[in-house]
Amino acid sequence: MNPPLLLLAVCQGLFLTNNLIFIAINGLVGLSLAPLGWMATLPVMGYVVGGALSTGIVARTQSRWGRQVSFQIGLVVALLSALLCAYAAQTHNFWLLVSATLLAGYYSANGQLYRFAAAELVAPALREKAVSLVLAGGLIGAIIGPNLAKQTKNMMSTPFAGAYFALGGVAILAMVLMAFVRFPPVPAKPAGHDAGRPLLQIMTQPVFLVATIGASLGYGVMNLLMAATPLAMQVCGYPFDDAALVLQWHVIGMFAPGFFTGHLIKRFGTLPIMGVGVALNLLCIAIALSGVDLQQFLAALFLLGVGWNFLFTASTTLAMQAYRPEEKDRAQAAINFSVFAVMAFTSFASGALVTTQGWHLLSLGSLVPVALIGVALMWIKMKRPATAAST
Repeated sequence: MNPPLLLLAVCQGLFLTNNLIFIAINGLVGLSLAPLGWMATLPVMGYVVGGALSTGIVARTQSRWGRQVSFQIGLVVALLSALLCAYAAQTHNFWLLVSATLLAGYYSANGQLYRFAAAELVAPALREKAVSLVLAGGLIGAIIGPNLAKQTKNMMSTPFAGAYFALGGVAILAMVLMAFVRFPPVPAKPAGHDAGRPLLQIMTQPVFLVATIGASLGYGVMNLLMAATPLAMQVCGYPFDDAALVLQWHVIGMFAPGFFTGHLIKRFGTLPIMGVGVALNLLCIAIALSGVDLQQFLAALFLLGVGWNFLFTASTTLAMQAYRPEEKDRAQAAINFSVFAVMAFTSFASGALVTTQGWHLLSLGSLVPVALIGVALMWIKMKRPATAAST
């Protein structure tokens, strides 16, 4: 854990603080401003869709100006979008709120690259641990995010406007910290330099396909069940405090394993750890299907978080085997676009399914993406047994 890596882990925590507060309050603010009730979650969707639309732009800025400049641009956008959200809340302008969260997606597209950048701050033999440790920085967001939203929601006359202003302060703090992180310089690109293989050729490699499936569908399952949990618990008659407790332990499960996931990947390989992530997701779904007691919600969501960590960290590490240094910006953008696309779909599907079909059928439906990840792992094992054994 060298100083630049530590600072990047803190920036990851501040990024997750932004994400958690947006998730916690955007729907509530949207509900109070939306002309129609079904539009309430459009600000939540805007954040995810904005991230998907920004992946290509972020890839170009990273390629041209390097990690630090691109990350700082993302943080400037985070500050401006937070201020716009605060203004939209104060002026009761729903469509400005949606536009501001769409803009904030640019910051999200940048923040999703912190984990890849972590591997560039250490020797190649330590990249698994670096990725894992930076993801562990998300624990900062798990602690700060909910408490910051709670303490600032009534700070101003307009509910939650203070929380948006607080996010502006979080962005400024992250800018200061990011200024001290020194990434490897962008290599000079002389005329006629080799830009690497076409993106389609990179994306059709088995290793890249499996890494993308693991990262995107792993995130999708997590998002599908996490977003539906508060609604399901409300239907079951649980108070909000119980739902908050379940979500808190879920987020701890997502990021606490980051302190040792890298060690496990280094020792056992990426594919076995992804397999454990699949098994944990299956166990989560089994517990969710077994009943709706508080302990069952708590255990299921905690295991869901740990399963996500194993899948996402190992998939990120596996993806690094599929591209060359000169191809990294395009390849990473393609992976993150897939993640955002699946998140956008599951953000919408989660609320629709749990309110129309119920928690039980939603949990059953979650078996489909988990099974697809399992099939992908078996496919690459059979297709490339020698390589798979070493990855």
